[in-house]
Amino acid sequence: MVRLGFGLCPEVGQPERIAAGDLKPGARLPSERDLAAEYRTSYVTMRRATEVLRERGLIVTVRGRGTFVAEHPQEEPTEGA
Repeated sequence: MVRLGFGLCPEVGQPERIAAGDLKPGARLPSERDLAAEYRTSYVTMRRATEVLRERGLIVTVRGRGTFVAEHPQEEPTEGA
């Protein structure tokens, strides 16, 4: 989880869905506004959460096309490694 402001955001719930195979590489994600509504959070929080996922290499955003699950998601570093 990433601490954002005064609350916690589970990064849109997407890392677990990507790892579990629920979201396949290349799958298009809903808009940030739609995700904010789905997860009952603010649009600003959702923007930050998707930014974190992009930084981790789990998603890619193509201007004018949308946001997609990365074809080769980067491995999450394990703690203590």
